Amino acid sequence: MKVVSVVGARPQFVKLAPVSAALEDAGHDHVIVHTGQHYDSRMSDVFFEQLAIPAPAVHLGVGSGRHGAQTGRMLAELDVVLDDQRPDWVLVYGDTNSTIAAALAAVKVHLPLAHLEAGLRSFNRRMPEEHNRVLTDHASDLLLAPTALAMDNLAREGLAGRSILVGDVMTDICLSVQARVRGVRPPEVRRQVGDDPYVLATVHRQENTDDVDRLGRLVEALRGLDLPVLLTAHPRLVDRSAAAGVSLTGGALRLLPPLDYADMVAALDGARAAVTDSGGLQKEAYLLGTVCTTMRSETEWPETLHGGWNAIVPSPPDDLNPVALRPVPTTPRSSPFGEGFAARDVVAALVRRA
Repeated sequence: MKVVSVVGARPQFVKLAPVSAALEDAGHDHVIVHTGQHYDSRMSDVFFEQLAIPAPAVHLGVGSGRHGAQTGRMLAELDVVLDDQRPDWVLVYGDTNSTIAAALAAVKVHLPLAHLEAGLRSFNRRMPEEHNRVLTDHASDLLLAPTALAMDNLAREGLAGRSILVGDVMTDICLSVQARVRGVRPPEVRRQVGDDPYVLATVHRQENTDDVDRLGRLVEALRGLDLPVLLTAHPRLVDRSAAAGVSLTGGALRLLPPLDYADMVAALDGARAAVTDSGGLQKEAYLLGTVCTTMRSETEWPETLHGGWNAIVPSPPDDLNPVALRPVPTTPRSSPFGEGFAARDVVAALVRRA
C-alpha cells in the first residue's frame, strides 16, 4: 500500500511521527509531502529531527500569506505532486490550510482521501480551522476519528458510514515523550524560574492576536498572575504584538523562544497550570494532568472539560488568577483519546479500506 501524507504545520508533524513509524513497521510505501506552511526551523525542521520522522520527499516551500492565497498556492502545487504519485491513499491531518488544500487536490485528481482527526467541531464558524475540518470531512472517503464525540458529530452530518474510531495519535506520541522527560526541566524553563512553580502559556489564534484591544487585555491578564508566566513566542504573536506596540514582558510574563516537542511536553508536564488558545495544548494538558485555562469561547476537545481539568474563558478578565490558578481537580481523568495505540489502528483502517 502506498500512502502520501501531506503536512505543513507544527501540530501535523507531531501527528505524523507515530503514523510514519507505524507505516514503516508494517512495510508500506510512505511518501511525505511538506507544504512549507510552517517554515521556521524551530517550528518545522526540529520536529522531524527530534521525532525521527523521515525527511519529506517533496517540500513545496509555500510559506506564509493570507489564507486564500496560501491555500491556493498549495493546491496548485499539490495537484501536480499527487497526480504524479498516484497513491492508494492521500492522508491529511487536522485542520490547517495544508489539510484543506491537500483534500481538494486529492479530490480533483480522483484519489482516495483519508482524514486523520476527523469529526472535531468547535461550532464556531469564524475559525478558519472549523471550515477546513468540516469541508475536509465531507470530501473524504475515510474519516479517522479520535474520540466517541467526534464519531457522534460525523454521524449527525450523515458521515457514519465513512467513519472509524481509531483514537488520537497525539496521545501516542505525548505519552511516550512524557515517559522520557518526566521530572526534567528544559533549560529555558530552568533559566527563567529555576525550580520554582510557573504557568506555561501559548497564544497564537488570530482572534486573540489580531484584535489589538483583546491582545492587550490578554497580555495584561497574564502579567497579573501570581506565578511566573512562561509565554512561548509563536511567530504570529511576536509579529502582531510588535505591530500593536504590546510588550510581551513585564509583571509575571517571561518570554520563551518556541520549544521543540520534547521540551514543550516537559514544560507542560512540570507546570502548575497552563493558559492557552491552542487545541492541541488543551488536550496535552489533560493527558499530562496539568490544569488548563483556554482563552476562547469554545473548544473542539470538550472531553477536556470533564471534572474541571480545562476551563473556557471567552474574554480576558481583569483578574485571571481565580480561574488559571484554581485548585487541581480531584476528579480522575478518563481516557477518551485512547491508550496510545492509535497509529497502529490508523494503518489497519487504511489497509482494510484500500
